[in-house]
Amino acid sequence: MFLLKILKNKYFFTTMAIITWLLCFDRNDVFTQWNLIKKCDKLAKERNYYISEIENNKRELNELQTNKKSLETFAREKYLMKKDNEDVFVFVTK
Repeated sequence: MFLLKILKNKYFFTTMAIITWLLCFDRNDVFTQWNLIKKCDKLAKERNYYISEIENNKRELNELQTNKKSLETFAREKYLMKKDNEDVFVFVTK
């Protein structure tokens, strides 16, 4: 009896309709907000990764600019540069 009264109440029906609309059909519904939160977390992780990579690259660049031995090693390993009287052998591992 009491449940039937509540279901027939126009204010209860209106409130439930508004809540349903806001949770499911609105442009900013719960599911969209959940996806946006996940995307924001993913972008924050990517941002932290790229910040650390920038710091590593700055450190390596500083090392290459100040240390001639590391510059020579870098050129030999990355670009296969050699001196005139040397032969270069490249070993490919699988």
